[in-house]
Amino acid sequence: MRLCVCFVLLSFILCASADLRFAWDAVRGAGDMARAYWDMREANYKGADKYFHARGNYDAARRGPGGAWAAKVLSDLREKWQSDVSGRGAEDTRADQQANEWGRRGGDPNRYRPAGLPSKY
Repeated sequence: MRLCVCFVLLSFILCASADLRFAWDAVRGAGDMARAYWDMREANYKGADKYFHARGNYDAARRGPGGAWAAKVLSDLREKWQSDVSGRGAEDTRADQQANEWGRRGGDPNRYRPAGLPSKY
């Protein structure tokens, strides 16, 4: 009986720990996405948009499942807003989402890095 109670308590602790880890990874992943966005704004470099999309998603997804989840949610929300409000069009949205997915899957963001982008980024 004691062994059964210990097993149940251990299960609750592990589940709570996993949920906290997921949430922490999501928060840190959202920070990675925000950092990539602000770097993109600061760089203000023509043709670097896809690189920063891929880099933000890559950094966030490396945090774990919570980071990958945050990257997907934030990327999808941004692209939905951008396609509805900014009028950039479906083609740009598709290209952004390809860069987002590439980064989330662990692809090297430098695939999208434009020539001449300062090494700071």
